[in-house]
Amino acid sequence: MFEEQPQPEIDAMMKANPEFKQLYQRHRLLDKKVNDAELGVLPIDDVTLGQMKREKLAAKDRLLRLYDAEHRH
Repeated sequence: MFEEQPQPEIDAMMKANPEFKQLYQRHRLLDKKVNDAELGVLPIDDVTLGQMKREKLAAKDRLLRLYDAEHRH
């Protein structure tokens, strides 16, 4: 996520906005867990996997809104 944005911009957002930092770190953790589950490395039931995917998507949506609000002006 945010691979197309320069890392210094992401770092600045994390320093300036605690919510962005928390969501960004949560999204990265969920992304790793979802990937591990899909690879079969992390044994997890389908319901929990679905919940993790929904939470990851909600975090991504909020992160994009925060990022856009900061870089729109």
